[in-house]
Amino acid sequence: MTTRRDFLKTSAGAGVGAAVGLGSVKPLRGAPAVHRSMVTPVAVASGNGLEAVTTAIRVVNEGGDTLDGVVEGVNIVERDPNDSSVGFGGLPNLDGVVQLDSSLMHGPSRGAGAVACLEGIKTPSRVALDVMRYTDHVLLVGKGAQRFAVSMGHQVEDLLTERSRRRWIEWRARMSDRDDYLTPEESGNRVPPFEDAEDYGTSLLDSHDGVRPLGTINCNIVSRDGDLSGVTTTSGLAWKIPGRVGDSPIVGAGLYVDNDVGACGSTGRGEAVIKTCGSHSVIELMRAGMAPVDACLEALRRVVTFTTEARLRDPEGRPNFNVNYYAVNKNGEYGGAAIWSGARFAVCMDGEARHEDSAYLFERGS
Repeated sequence: MTTRRDFLKTSAGAGVGAAVGLGSVKPLRGAPAVHRSMVTPVAVASGNGLEAVTTAIRVVNEGGDTLDGVVEGVNIVERDPNDSSVGFGGLPNLDGVVQLDSSLMHGPSRGAGAVACLEGIKTPSRVALDVMRYTDHVLLVGKGAQRFAVSMGHQVEDLLTERSRRRWIEWRARMSDRDDYLTPEESGNRVPPFEDAEDYGTSLLDSHDGVRPLGTINCNIVSRDGDLSGVTTTSGLAWKIPGRVGDSPIVGAGLYVDNDVGACGSTGRGEAVIKTCGSHSVIELMRAGMAPVDACLEALRRVVTFTTEARLRDPEGRPNFNVNYYAVNKNGEYGGAAIWSGARFAVCMDGEARHEDSAYLFERGS
């Protein structure tokens, strides 16, 4: 006898199949990215994630969960005051306040959690983890996110280091030549350039105006059993309008994980990634059979197509900013790609962590 629940489940499945033109929904058993066999554990991350991928693989190899691995990995960068792209020491918004964003997804449970515009908490990825584990929500923002974090035992601290404060003061001084602030040249207090930009490829320094720095860390992993997880965390675009949210805390934009297919995350201009549902697009392209690097490149071509604003294009009509994708599939195949050449990403497998050059669409200087 058919129960009401059985009827609803059958009807829902048929409705989805009809909507996508499949007739009926079937498991993607034959898709190249959905292969159930033992794989070599692999972790990939943005260029600033060398320690993150090492930690993630260690945690998983010791029997830990994939999500715990990537979160512990990015916590290293979030807590590092000398990394101005994420967490403690992150570059502030227009008002001189550090606002942080993060999202994470756990492949085996299909869980997700995220926070945006979070102030005063060094490790937004851990607050996102609490959102996933202890609430029925996916995304908490602003003061509500901070109150939730405090209720979960996180400590509110001043995240603005003296190094980041000086960079904010320099930026503020350059905003106008008709105010009472002195430029660094006038005051003799020139702040040195980013000494660590090389390890970020182009994700730290490139933005839509070529001046304002931005930075993020994404880390994704696949275990030997083919289970996947990912996390993206950031302090966002420096000097941003207070309340601005980029792609990092948005599931499907700055991060997406499907345990049947793979995991992908992004760094770079968040607005461009949001408009093209970037990480989700990469996963769907891999589901269709593309290798991770090819899927990343195709998703970047969509960013190029969507970049129609004159202020965001160079004289050749190409984006004057960068976007980077990092992806790993269920088979342990991985890749990284960027709009512009020169970017690198971090990877760890077989006990070895290293940087690799990202594939790219356009050669710098061409």
